[in-house]
Order: sequence, then C-alpha cells, then structure tokens
Amino acid sequence: MSEIVTVDKFDDMNLKNKLLRGIYGYGFEKPSTIQQKSILPLITGKDLIAQAQSGSGKTGAFCIGALERIDTNINNVQVIILSHTKELARQTHTVFNSLGDFLNIKTALVIGGINLDESKKTLKNGVHAIIGTPGRILHMLNDKCFNIKKMKLLIIDEADELLSTGFEEQLKNIIEILDNNIQIVLFSATLSERCLFLTDFFMKEPLKIFVKTNELTLEGINQYYINVEKEEWKLDVLCDLYESITVSQTVIFCSSKKKVIWLQKELEAREFTTSIIHGDMFNDDRVKIMTEFRSGSSRILISTDLLARGIDVQQVSLVINYDMPQGVEGRDNYIHRIGRSGRFGRKGVAINFLRYDDINMMRDIEKFYDTQIEELPQNINDLL
Repeated sequence: MSEIVTVDKFDDMNLKNKLLRGIYGYGFEKPSTIQQKSILPLITGKDLIAQAQSGSGKTGAFCIGALERIDTNINNVQVIILSHTKELARQTHTVFNSLGDFLNIKTALVIGGINLDESKKTLKNGVHAIIGTPGRILHMLNDKCFNIKKMKLLIIDEADELLSTGFEEQLKNIIEILDNNIQIVLFSATLSERCLFLTDFFMKEPLKIFVKTNELTLEGINQYYINVEKEEWKLDVLCDLYESITVSQTVIFCSSKKKVIWLQKELEAREFTTSIIHGDMFNDDRVKIMTEFRSGSSRILISTDLLARGIDVQQVSLVINYDMPQGVEGRDNYIHRIGRSGRFGRKGVAINFLRYDDINMMRDIEKFYDTQIEELPQNINDLL
C-alpha cells in the first residue's frame, strides 16, 4: 500500500492557478486533514477509500481533486459524482461550480425532478462533469445520452448509503457500463464492514485513509440532553428552551415526515417562524426552503434525516434532536445530524430530548463514540 503523503498548503499541491483562485475565492484558506491527505492521491489517479467525520471538508476534497483532473480541451464527460439524495447532489453541484469558477468547466446536475429532455439536451451539448443520483444517471447511461470514452473518474459520496441494498444494484450497473480502467474514489463519514467487503469487487488496490471510529465524534460540538421523560412534554420543553436562548439558526430533527409537519403547525401557532424539509416535497420547494434558510430569512428548519448528511449551512450553531435517532442506523444518523453544527472548526451545540425509552440509545452512542453527553446546564446562552 502506498504511503499517504500529507500536504498542508493548497499552494504546495501543484494545482492549476485558476483552481487555486476558485479555492481561495470560495473561502478555503488551509486544507482540512482529509484534504491534506486525499487530494494528491486523487489527482494522481489512484483508487481511494476515504473516511472522515461530518464537517471535515470531504466535499471540498473530492471536488478539488476532480476539477484538477478535468481537461477542458476535451468536450466530453470525464468525471461523475454520485450522491444518494437530490439535496446532497445539489449541494455538491454548487460547491463544484464555485470552486471551478475560473476554469470554464461545464457541469450537469442529473437528478429526478429535473425535466428528462432538458437533462438529455444539456448532456448532448457536452459537459465535463456530471453530478447526480444513481437512478437518473443510470437512465442517461442506458439511453447513451453522453459519450463515456473519455471518462476518468467516478466519485461515490456517502458510500455507505450508496452501497446499501437500496442503491447497490444501480451502482453495480453504472460501474459495469463504465470502462473498467477508470479511477473509483469513495468518500464517507462512516464505512461498515459490508461496505468495505463490497469494494473488493470493483476497486483496484485502493489507498485507504481512515479516521478511527472514536475520533468521529465532532470536536467543538458540545452535546447535551434534556430529560423530557414523556413524548407529550417535548413541545413545552422546546418552547421554554427558545424563551431562554438567542441563536442564529437551528436545525430540529424529527423521526418522521408526519412529526415534522405537526411540529411546524404547533410552533407557528406559538408565533415561531419555521421552515420544513422532508422527502415528499417537490424539488423546487426544497431548493427554495434551503436557499431561504441559508440566507437567514428562516431561522428554524425542521427536518427528517433526509437533511442529516452533507448539507452545509454555515450559520447553524445549534442542532436539536426532538426525536433521538433509532434502530441500527441510529448511531450513524446521530453523528451525521450533529455534524450540521460546528462546521469547519466553529463552535456548535447539540441538544437531545430524551424520553425514558431513549436512554439506552444515548448510552450506546456515548460508548460507541467514546463521548460524553451531559445534562443541559442552566447557562445555555454562554455555550452558544
């Protein structure tokens, strides 16, 4: 296995000048750890498996690597980036275009909800990179909507999701259609044994960059719980909490779409301005809501786990788990949820509402991530 070289300045990565302009223009100053370790191997064409915590700069890492590899003299698809949700694909598309602002790179966002003929027309006109979801990209590949002869790089983001049973078949079909000499790169915050086992079938001696599990707990995020005891007491506790805190923006996670809609109705009745986002909304509505939330015109966003991965809202300093995540994916979802606050080294707070039934899940999370979730102190404003 090749040795991993750490490069701690963007200027020392031998990147194109116009890409460096885009990086600094986007607001990156110094590469994060995952960027220091993964950008160079990505550029050299090695297959790569990279695991790093939420908020550590994974999207920036693979976007920079991909942008460096694209040759703008070739008017063909050279890079495909796969995301497991439309929201994540949109977010990645925005970051990719911002970083590549001075490079004259043409991209296509290929996701469900965008008119099929429109997407096909964009692809036939020629693009350098496609960012999208597996189902729609597979559809375009099967319909031969773009030339794959110049394909260099397939990036699989949140790989543990895309190697789960729901997407596994589509992913396998995409890889089979593409040339077997292309570079394949996986990025994820969590990687199961099964996921790693599956990579043996389609990756060539990948370089592996791992963050140990117990390091996945996010530095700079203070985690607290409030003993609400019973479900019916949560709403009053939430309203009391808002009486006592001043915070710029909050994401509140609920266990279901039904609960998200109910909570918005209850908070609006108490004169809180809120936005909601869940999987059954139309694309345009979701984009509008995320834009409003990012701009600050909406201060409280209530969401299902749809939003728990990969969406970076700079101003979020507080995440509230109105419902604790449950089931076998509970631990993973927890770390993805609380990763919405404290991005890139900023201070963040996560507050968990605990019923009696949730105590075991909290203990399990503490043990698994070797972390401490303490009872919320009185001086909450000093922490935010």
